[in-house]
Amino acid sequence: MVVKIRIEMNHRERILAAIHHEHLDRFPTDIWATPEVWDKLCQYFSTTARMVVYECLGIDGIIGVSPKYIGPELRTVDGIHYNEWGMGYRVQEYGSGKYDEQVVYPLAQAETIDDLEAYSWPSADWYDYSEIRETAAQYPDRAIEVGYTAIFFYHNLLRGLGRSMIDPLEKPEFTKYLLQRISDLFYDYHRCCFEAGKGIIDITQVTDDFGSQTSLLISPRVFDNFYRPFIQHAIDLAKSFGITIFHHDDGDCRLLLPRLVEMGIQVLNPIQWRCGNWDLVSLKEQLGDRLCFHGGVDNQQTLPFGTAEEVRTEVRRLAHTLGQNRTGLIIAPCHNLQPVTPIENIVAMYDEARKV
Repeated sequence: MVVKIRIEMNHRERILAAIHHEHLDRFPTDIWATPEVWDKLCQYFSTTARMVVYECLGIDGIIGVSPKYIGPELRTVDGIHYNEWGMGYRVQEYGSGKYDEQVVYPLAQAETIDDLEAYSWPSADWYDYSEIRETAAQYPDRAIEVGYTAIFFYHNLLRGLGRSMIDPLEKPEFTKYLLQRISDLFYDYHRCCFEAGKGIIDITQVTDDFGSQTSLLISPRVFDNFYRPFIQHAIDLAKSFGITIFHHDDGDCRLLLPRLVEMGIQVLNPIQWRCGNWDLVSLKEQLGDRLCFHGGVDNQQTLPFGTAEEVRTEVRRLAHTLGQNRTGLIIAPCHNLQPVTPIENIVAMYDEARKV
């Protein structure tokens, strides 16, 4: 008689096994949530420590680690706080929660390459990378993520969404120069991060938001002609350090998925399947041997407005579609849990994830 021994994995092993399509003891889980949700979870579990919440809910998690900013002092003027890129944000209350909403786009008025040259670009020297290894060491059994490259998104943030969408059509040379400057900074910054954390970084984000509620924000042609070379450059850098590529892409980004997989992404988040008509069985069949899926539990309707049993049903559906071969799936909300989400639904999501 052959006796099967169930091997219990730690959190990091479970995350990495799912990414590499290896045998799992159970599906791993992760969490993204707003500060208000974290406060509610801490209150629910009578703690002030987020990692206690992780343990109470059995969340494996991917832990983000960043270098410390040591550049020029950041300023706040008339209630608008500015980051190192010169982007300005104001706190906007929404009743149940609040967000930092961008109100200043530092390159919105730029018209020429000379205008871009005159801009006060941030520098990779404005960060202290020496703490990456020490911070990561605080989470010895967790998968560590360092870095966030988002070329299209930062084009949006610097120029404003409307202008950034028109730029490639009206100002192609201007756009390519702007994207080159963004890419150069991301490249220098991440090279420093990866060198400082060599051997301990599991994952990095080379990510963006190309999808809307029903389609792409830009055409595949514009993606290929303007953004793809810079994104590929970032992917190649990370892979030269043996780091897994995590790609976050909101909305209906399906038309770009074959390209992104060809370029080397390995984890796809957040699988917002209510945005467009996603066929999760076909998605797994077509790309599941090259992608690990992260997220999928809907937070437009199911998590905030469904019942706990509907949440459980959705977790089971994901396990039977995106996780049909019992690997290649990390169960998580498809974006940040919002303050209107009942705690009971959050608990149900992670409880069911341990059972499927």
